[in-house]
Amino acid sequence: MLDAVELALICDEVCRISREVGKFIQLEQKRLTEHSIESKGLNDFVTYVDKAAETLLVSELSSLIPNAGFITEENTIEQEDREYRWIVDPIDGTTNFIHGLPLYSISIALMRQNQVILGVVYEISGDECFHAIEGGEAYLNDTPIHVSKREVLKDSLIVTGFPYKDAGRLEEWMRLFVYLLSHSHGVRRLGSAAIDLAYVACGRFEAFYEYGLSPWDVAAGAFIVQQAGGGVSDYSGGDAYIFGKELLAGNGRINAELLQAIREHFSEKAT
Repeated sequence: MLDAVELALICDEVCRISREVGKFIQLEQKRLTEHSIESKGLNDFVTYVDKAAETLLVSELSSLIPNAGFITEENTIEQEDREYRWIVDPIDGTTNFIHGLPLYSISIALMRQNQVILGVVYEISGDECFHAIEGGEAYLNDTPIHVSKREVLKDSLIVTGFPYKDAGRLEEWMRLFVYLLSHSHGVRRLGSAAIDLAYVACGRFEAFYEYGLSPWDVAAGAFIVQQAGGGVSDYSGGDAYIFGKELLAGNGRINAELLQAIREHFSEKAT
């Protein structure tokens, strides 16, 4: 079992690896053409850069913990259930990436059994590396970060994402969106769940909510929010948010108020 010193050293290496692969991603973004883009489904895109970046990340991470398994978005390696597992999204925000919008990130989490013990979100264009380990603080680069101290929803800035795989529930989702627009400082949509969560962790947003999510979207960012003093749950208030496809992450002060609004406008469990 990894001790605290080993975990801290591994986290430093993950940040370094993320920055190196981030340079590759930024360079390749300038070379993208329409022929570089593939569709995995409605509004769900992938490029050769996603796949190549994932291959690079897997190779480097494998050397840090040789017996670890992987859960990856692009399935460039067999997904294995082992004691330690890396959860990797090589480009969270691919749609932004292919349009040249500089809001996309690398998201990497390390799980021991079913518990996240390390999280790194690297916002590539801004060279902002958010990271945390079990038992430690959360950081932005070398500076400790904390969630905001705003106490109520009406004084809060919220961030969300719109589902692209479950449009059948969009009307219900929009009712919640409209409610929150008129009961907060506003609602933003950035296009990268990992960045959304990192921004909650450092106090730029008070909360993030979304459904239809995958483990690689949220595992690292949700952990960083928790280590920064925030709270994370699914829509029932439980802890099935990594694999359960629905997540609320906030500063802990407004979570209950926002969760009540979600339940009133969006009560049915996501599938």
